[in-house]
Amino acid sequence: MPTSPSEGEILTIKQVAEYLKVTERTIYRLAGAKKIPAFKVGGTWRFSRADIDAWIKQQSMEGLDAGRDEVGTVTGQAKQGEQK
Repeated sequence: MPTSPSEGEILTIKQVAEYLKVTERTIYRLAGAKKIPAFKVGGTWRFSRADIDAWIKQQSMEGLDAGRDEVGTVTGQAKQGEQK
C-alpha cells in the first residue's frame, strides 16, 4: 500500500513530459526505446510516479559518475605530462 499520495500515482505521457520539462515526443521516444520505465494499458503508455522518481535519481547518479570519470582522465593526463 502506498505510503504517500504520489507513490502509487500513475501518470500519462503528457504528465510525465510536464514533470520532466520535455516534449511529449521525447517521452514517446524514451518509452518506445525502453529507456524510461513505462508500461502500456490498452495501447496507451502509462508511468508510475515512483518509478520515474527512481529513474531520475539513477540518471543523476550516472551523470555524476561520468563527470568523475572525465575529471579523473583529465587529471591523469595532466600528471603524466608534468612527469615528462
